[in-house]
Amino acid sequence: MIHTQDLIKKRILITGANGMLGQRLIKFFMQQKYVEVFMTSLEEKSCFGYNNYIQVDLSKRNEVKKVVYDFYPDFIINTAAFTNVDACETQRELSWKVNVKSVEYLAETARLIDAHLIHFSSDYVFDGKSGPYSEVDKPCPISYYGRTKLAGENIVKLISPLNTIIRTNVLYGPALYGRPDFVKWVVTSLRENKQIRIVTDQINNPTFTDDIVQAVSKITEYKRQGLYNIGGKEFLNRFDFTLRIADYFNLDKSLIEPIFTETLKQPAPRPLKSGLLNLKAETELGYKPHSIEDTFSIIKKELRL
Repeated sequence: MIHTQDLIKKRILITGANGMLGQRLIKFFMQQKYVEVFMTSLEEKSCFGYNNYIQVDLSKRNEVKKVVYDFYPDFIINTAAFTNVDACETQRELSWKVNVKSVEYLAETARLIDAHLIHFSSDYVFDGKSGPYSEVDKPCPISYYGRTKLAGENIVKLISPLNTIIRTNVLYGPALYGRPDFVKWVVTSLRENKQIRIVTDQINNPTFTDDIVQAVSKITEYKRQGLYNIGGKEFLNRFDFTLRIADYFNLDKSLIEPIFTETLKQPAPRPLKSGLLNLKAETELGYKPHSIEDTFSIIKKELRL
């Protein structure tokens, strides 16, 4: 027997639609029967060529209000962010505008129409001295990017009564458009016999984009609110992760040079011993991340690597 509420379409607005995570969310939700999707990004057109798309600058309050009021979503999934950690140190005004002010306008507008705002944050809200972290650990950002992400979280909690904040780390996955993710970059570089320098002292649990999509789907289904960590299945340093990529794709590991983070002399400090514990998401959302090798298999198949 079909209930009336099952026939009512869930309306989902996805921001940052042309980004790596945005693309996977769109691919998933566009295939759902009782879901209506509308999408926005800073670019003029959708990378998929969809019509249910509009170019929006989220740092302009009037543009945010217009797209939200016109579509009137049940859920707003905000994947838009300024994620270049080093550029955030020098382009602080832009970083604040994208990662904080835009979030404020989305939260304000979501509150006015009772929409549920799902917002993405980062393990960079921590200092990386005692990870992996749970949802109850106290944030202590050491970079400007981390400060903007924590400010964004606080604004969502302060303004939007219906909200879910997802913290994640080291995203990778098979995006068809835009810059290559870490896995594709490693595979391409090693196939071209390029030497790559990879840090041994940054520990995370790299997160597969489709695993995040699975979690978001559960959040929309159960209308779960609050803070959730969504990370990968395994904790390992970036160098070991790169070796796993090379092993899976049968590439020359001698081209991978191990280095320490400080060697790179990057403008922004990195949280070194980091990563996110998934226990809350596993318990409350039934979250089950793929194994690393399974994610490589999906990427290989979809991107024909």
